[in-house]
Amino acid sequence: MKRLVSIRIILTLGLHSFAGWAQTPDIRMVFVKGGTFTMGCTPGQEGDCSADEKPAHQVTVNDFYIGKYEVTQSEWEAVMHHNPSYFTLAPSDWETMKILMAGVNEHNKTNYAVPTEKEWNRASIIDGLPVEQVALEDVQEFIRRLNGLTGKLYRLPTEAEWEYAARGGAWGQDCKFSGSNDVEEVAWYGNNSGGKTHLVGTKKSNELGIYDMSGNVSEWIGGRFGHYAASGHRSKSKNKTSDIDLLSRGGGWNAGEQLVRMTVRLRRPSHVHGDTYVGFRLALGVK
Repeated sequence: MKRLVSIRIILTLGLHSFAGWAQTPDIRMVFVKGGTFTMGCTPGQEGDCSADEKPAHQVTVNDFYIGKYEVTQSEWEAVMHHNPSYFTLAPSDWETMKILMAGVNEHNKTNYAVPTEKEWNRASIIDGLPVEQVALEDVQEFIRRLNGLTGKLYRLPTEAEWEYAARGGAWGQDCKFSGSNDVEEVAWYGNNSGGKTHLVGTKKSNELGIYDMSGNVSEWIGGRFGHYAASGHRSKSKNKTSDIDLLSRGGGWNAGEQLVRMTVRLRRPSHVHGDTYVGFRLALGVK
């Protein structure tokens, strides 16, 4: 089914040269009305919280925008002119596509040109696989270039913004995962991913229409790790090594069910490039 979707996309594009790659990406954003919420280990987590998720505390966030989807490989490629991701189509899929396209042409008396292997691998990116294997420094460079192209001020979401959006903002229901208590409805994770990322937006969205905030790829957060305090402010991290107290949220395709809960906080090094389960989504302030 996934390959048929890809072929439909290619047919819609007319099997041209995929020249749209160099265009400035259109990052689809969702408006999030600010408010005060309880962050951390709320009752919806059913006692599964780790110490880093406690205590639950009140936090207020302003209005902001956040990415409807995780940043995709095509969006990354349009800005950075390369693709660091591991999960792109393999040549075997290209061979399958050639056979299927020959059947389409014969059945419909059409003469669609078959893309080259390189073009087909690029077509997989049009499908919307999330970019991964990106260190925080890479993400910051992407944002710098994107802002230069668009004149906007994209950034990573703060941890509070990320969790507020994952919870569904003012419409949230205190679910365990972003948008549901049923992990299968909303997340590509260790038990159903088949050991790889999946097209963004193919699971159920949360209450705000945001996808994949549980699972698929874990997402870089702006700012460093700090222990929660009952006052709502974060205390400084006790870890003195500056590059290992950063954060990602949401869990990835390889994570167990407990690690794609929307309150889980994952500390990680900023410089590591080889993580196929780490990507990001963008945020944008409201003027």
